[in-house]
Amino acid sequence: MSFERPAQVPMMSPNGSVPPIYVPPGYVSQIIEENGVRRVLVLPQQPDFHPGGHSPLHHPPPPPHAHLPAFMPHPAMMGPPPPHLYTGMPGGVGDMSSQYIPQYHPAHIFSEQDSHSQHGRQSFLHRDDRANKTHERLQKKLKERQGGGGGGQVKDSPPSSPQKSCSSPPTVDIHNGVGGKGLDAELRHGVACSDKQTGKGKNGESRELDKEAQALLALLSNISKPMVSDIQARGAVVSWSAPTRPEGENNTVEDDTSLPEDLSYEVAFSINGKDGKYQNVNSVHELSATLENLRPATDYHVSGTVPSESVSFTTLSCEPDPPSPPKKASGTKNTLVLAWKAPCDNGSKIKNYILQWDEGKGTGTFEQCYYGPQKQYRVTKLTPASRYSFRLAAKNDMGVSEFSEVVDLFTSCSVPLPPFPPELELAGVTFLTMKWQRPSSSPKEDDIYYILEMEEEGSGYGFQPSYDGDELSHTVRNLRRSTKYKFRVAAYNSEGKSNPSQVVEFITKPDRPSCPCRPAIRGRVQPDSFKMAWEPPKDNGGAEVTKYVVELSEGLSGLLWGLVYSGPALEHVCDGLKPGSCYQARLYCISEGGQSPLSETLQVQTPAVPPGPCLPPRLVGKPKAREVQLRWGPPQVDGGSPVSYYSVEISGPQSEDSREVYQGSELDCSVGGLLPGKTYSFRLKAANKAGFGPLSERCEVTTGPGAPEQCKAPATTCKSPSCVIVSWESPPCNGAPVTEFRLEWGAAEGSMQVCYSGPGLSHEMKGLLPATNYFCRVQAVNVAGVGPFSEAVLCQTPCSVPAAVTESRPQVVYSPSTCLGVSWDPPCDHGSEITSYLIDLGERQPVVVGPVTKYIIQHLQPDTSYRIRIQAQNSLGTGPFSHTFKLKTKPLPPQPPRLECTAFSHQTLRLKWGDGPPKSVTSDAPQYHLQMGDKSGRFISLYKGPCHTHKVQRLNESTSYTFRIQAFNEAGEGPFSSVYTFTTPRSPPPPVKAPKVERLDENSCEVTWEALPLMKGDPVIYSLQSMMGNSEFKQTFKGSATSFHVQNLQSSSDYRFRVCAIRQCQDATELSGPYSPTVTLSQQRSDATAGGGTAGPGSRTGTESIRTRQSLTDEQCAFLLLMVFAVIAILIAFVIQYFVIK
Repeated sequence: MSFERPAQVPMMSPNGSVPPIYVPPGYVSQIIEENGVRRVLVLPQQPDFHPGGHSPLHHPPPPPHAHLPAFMPHPAMMGPPPPHLYTGMPGGVGDMSSQYIPQYHPAHIFSEQDSHSQHGRQSFLHRDDRANKTHERLQKKLKERQGGGGGGQVKDSPPSSPQKSCSSPPTVDIHNGVGGKGLDAELRHGVACSDKQTGKGKNGESRELDKEAQALLALLSNISKPMVSDIQARGAVVSWSAPTRPEGENNTVEDDTSLPEDLSYEVAFSINGKDGKYQNVNSVHELSATLENLRPATDYHVSGTVPSESVSFTTLSCEPDPPSPPKKASGTKNTLVLAWKAPCDNGSKIKNYILQWDEGKGTGTFEQCYYGPQKQYRVTKLTPASRYSFRLAAKNDMGVSEFSEVVDLFTSCSVPLPPFPPELELAGVTFLTMKWQRPSSSPKEDDIYYILEMEEEGSGYGFQPSYDGDELSHTVRNLRRSTKYKFRVAAYNSEGKSNPSQVVEFITKPDRPSCPCRPAIRGRVQPDSFKMAWEPPKDNGGAEVTKYVVELSEGLSGLLWGLVYSGPALEHVCDGLKPGSCYQARLYCISEGGQSPLSETLQVQTPAVPPGPCLPPRLVGKPKAREVQLRWGPPQVDGGSPVSYYSVEISGPQSEDSREVYQGSELDCSVGGLLPGKTYSFRLKAANKAGFGPLSERCEVTTGPGAPEQCKAPATTCKSPSCVIVSWESPPCNGAPVTEFRLEWGAAEGSMQVCYSGPGLSHEMKGLLPATNYFCRVQAVNVAGVGPFSEAVLCQTPCSVPAAVTESRPQVVYSPSTCLGVSWDPPCDHGSEITSYLIDLGERQPVVVGPVTKYIIQHLQPDTSYRIRIQAQNSLGTGPFSHTFKLKTKPLPPQPPRLECTAFSHQTLRLKWGDGPPKSVTSDAPQYHLQMGDKSGRFISLYKGPCHTHKVQRLNESTSYTFRIQAFNEAGEGPFSSVYTFTTPRSPPPPVKAPKVERLDENSCEVTWEALPLMKGDPVIYSLQSMMGNSEFKQTFKGSATSFHVQNLQSSSDYRFRVCAIRQCQDATELSGPYSPTVTLSQQRSDATAGGGTAGPGSRTGTESIRTRQSLTDEQCAFLLLMVFAVIAILIAFVIQYFVIK
C-alpha cells in the first residue's frame, strides 16, 4: 500500500479518543485538532541519521523511496528542493516507531515564515492537493539541477554528507544549521592563496601574461595540502604552509622570480563534495584560519589550489537546539493535553523530552512532570479555571538542550450558579442604574459574563436582554417616566449559562412639569402695588403640582430676583412697591418630579408722584460781599420719576416777599447783586413730570465785607538824583478797614514790581539812577480782598555825575616798548554829557584826555608794569574811578643776526643765521625776515619765520646776489642788517647720452656720441674712457671731436666705453660733467664668420650686437611716476566705492 499524497479518512469515536491507526512503512501519522474536530494526517517519513551506523565518507545506496521529500509543510513555508537525498538506514525505515519523526535541519524546509507554524495548526490542514503540487515542483527542479551541471558530482568525487545534503545556508554565520534564504545558496569552504596582483584565473586571460607573471603564478600555486585540527561541533582550525619554489632542471625563469612579501590567503569551504562549488568567505595574512559558526555533524571539504588536494572533515555532534514552547492541544476542567514539535537534533537522535511545570503555584519553581520520547502529554488532576506554566527541553546522546520559553495554559471551569437579583443604584426619569454581584462559587480566574433582561409593565413582550458583558453594573436608558420595569440577571462562561436570578421591580422617576402659563395683571396698577394671576401648566410631568413660586425683580436688568409668594394659589397681590418704578414678575411650579422651567416674564410699571421735600440749601465757602454760592442735594423721595429741575427763592432782610433767583437742573447756583454785610434767607423745591414738591426749610446767609475802592494817584518828590519820596491817600474802605497798601515801581509802565507793602501812607525809594524815568502805582487791601490799582504816575530823577567805567578790563589796542594804547566803553553820563576822562598811572601825574574812548600813553619804560584806572567827568562833576588794571609794556625789538652762506651751487645758495633753532619755541622767541635785492635795487621778501636756514633756488650761474635780514618778536620789528653779497659758481656741462659702438673688424671699432652746445660762449671738449674686462677705466681720447676710432682690441675680451663733457672756461679752468651710461662691446663669436657668407672685413653684417645700458630721462621718469600715481588713485577709488559706499 502506498500513498501519492496525504490521505483523509473520516472516522468516528464514541469516547472522543483517537483509535490506533496502522501506518505503512516510510510514513508517519500526525494528529491535528481544529474547531473541535481531530484529524490524523499520514505523511512520508524523513530518513533518520545515526552517527555510529556508517562512515562519514562512504554511504550505502539510497533506499527505494529516497526520491520522496521528508515532512512537507505548507508550500509557503518551503524553500527550493534539495539536489540529493541520502538515507543512513541500510534497511529502510520500516522498523522505526510511528511516534518519532526523524530530525532534519529547519533551514531545509522552513523559511523565515516558520514562526507562524509554531503557534498554530492551520498551515497543516487540507494539504493533499498542495503537497502533491509541491512534490512535482521539487522533482522538476531536481532533474534540472542534475542535468544542467549546476550541482552534479564527478566520478571520483565523494558523495555529500548523508544527514546534511538536503540544503545548505547561504553564509557561514549560521546558528545550529538554521538558515533564512532557501536552498539555492550553497556554501563552499576551502583555502586558496593569491596575491593582489594575480587575480586572473581564466585560460584566456593567462595567455596574456608575460613569462615573469606566469612564473609568479606557478610559484604562488605551489601550496601544500591544508591540514584541519581542533575540530569542534561548531568550529575548526585550518592551517597550511607558505608556497615553496618547485625543484626542476631548467629553472631559468623561476630562479629569477622572487616571492612577494605581502601575501593574503583566501579561505573558502564547501559542503557539496570535493568537486562542489567553493566560495571565498575570508582573507587572512597568516598561515592558519579559524572556521566559526559551523553546523554540527556536517561534512566539510577544504581544498588546496586543485580539487584533487582537498581535505574533508566532519564536525562533532552536540545537544539539540532549544525546542519551541508546548501548545495546548485540548483540555477539560481537570486535564490539559500538551503537544510540541521536535527541534534540530544537531547530529544525534533525540531520545527523550523533559516537560516541567510549576504545579499552578505561580512561584517560578518548576518540577518535572514528563520524561520520554513522545511529543505530546496529558496532564491530569488539575483544578478548574486555573493557570499552569510549562517549559520543555530535548535530550540526545550528547546532552540536554536549553529549556524553551515558559508558556501559561488554563483549564476549563463549570457553569456558574444563578447570581443574586440586581440592586437599584440610581433611578432617573429615563434611566435606571443597577448593579449585581459575582457568583460566590465561581473562581476568580474564570471569565464570567452577565446577561441583564428587562420587561416593561403592560408591554406584553416578556423579558428582553438589555445588556451582555462582564461588567457588574449597567445603566438602562431610554425608559419612560413614572413606569414600572422588571429585571433579572443570568451569568455564563465557556461551560454554559446559569439560571436567571429572582425578578425585581423598579420604577422610573416622574419628570418635572412644564412651565406655568404667562401671568397677567388683574385690576389697576397702584403706585405701590398690583395684582397678578396665572394658569396651571399644561403638562404636570406625571405628578400633581404642589405649589407655585412667584419671584419679583426691580428694574429691567433682571439680575436680582426676590421671592414674594410660595403656595398653591393661582393669584397674588404684590405690595410695598416704589412709585414710578419698573418691575418684572415670573413664577414656576414644583411637583414630585422636580421644578418646572420659569414662565414668561411679566413687566409692570407703577405710576409716579411729585418728589418729596428737599433739604435746605447750604452755603459753599465764605460769603462774598455781593455774591453767595449755594449747593443742595436731591430729595430723598423722587416720587418715581427723576427730578427734572430745581427752584431757589430768596427773601430780603427787611421784607417777607420772596422771589425766584434760580431755576435749573444743576445742584448749585451763584446768587449775585447782594449788599455786603446783609442777611438773606433761601428756600428750595424740586419738580418732576408729576409736578413741584413742597418747599424746604429756610436757610439764612449773611454777606461778607467788600474790597476797598480804587486809590487816587500817588504824589512823588525827588529828594536827590537817586532818592524819591512817594505818598498816597487812603480810599473808601467799603465796609472793612484798610489793613495794607501795596506800591509798585518800575522803569516801564508794563513791568512794574511791588517794592513796598504795609500800612503806611508814604515810602522812600533809594538807589535810583539819575536822569531816569520811573512809573509807580498803589492799591489798598482789607479783609475782604484787594482793591484795584490807582493810575500810574511818571517820575523823572535829576541829572548827576557820570558813572564809573564798568568795562572789566581796558582793551590794549597798541603796545610798543615805550607806550601803551588802551580803549574803554563810555559809562552812563547820568543826564549830562561827558566832557573828559582822567587816566591815573599811579606815581606819575594823571593824564587828562577829551571825550574819547581810546588813548596812547607815551614816554613809558620798556618791559615795565603800570597800574591804571579811569574816571569820567561832566559838567556836574567827576565820577568814581574804575577798577585798577595792571598793564605791562613790551621789551625792545631784537637786533639782526649775522648772515652766512653754508652751501652753494650754480643754481642754489643755502643761507644760515643765528645760533640754530632753540630746543623749545616760546611765545616771545624771535622770528626772522630774509630779503633779497633785485636788479632795480629793491629788496623782496624770501622767507619769514622762526627757522635759521633757508635755501635760495633758481639762480643763475656766476652771478652775485645781495641779501639782508631782520629779527622781530612781540616787542616789534628790529632793524635790518647790513647788505651781504654772495656769488654762484659756473655750472658743469650736462651728461652726454650713451655713445654708440660699431665694430669695424676683429681688432678695431668706432665710438660716436652726440655733441653738446656751447655754454655761455665757453667751448666744450669730450673725454672718452674704456675698460677691458673687469679692469679700471682708462682715458682713451680727449678732444672736441664727437667720434673716435679704437684700435688694437683683443677679440677674446669685452670692452666698456663711457663719455663725459668738459667745459673750458675763459679763466683757463675746466669743469667736467657726469659720465654717460656705459656701453659694452662683447667679444666676437667664433662661428660668426662661418655663417656670414662672403662679407668683407668692413661689412657691418658680421658685427655683434652691442648691449647698452641707458638710463631714463627726467621726462620719462616723471611720466612713469604720474602713471603709477594714477593707477593707485583708481584702485583706491574702486575700493572706496565697493566697500565703503555700497
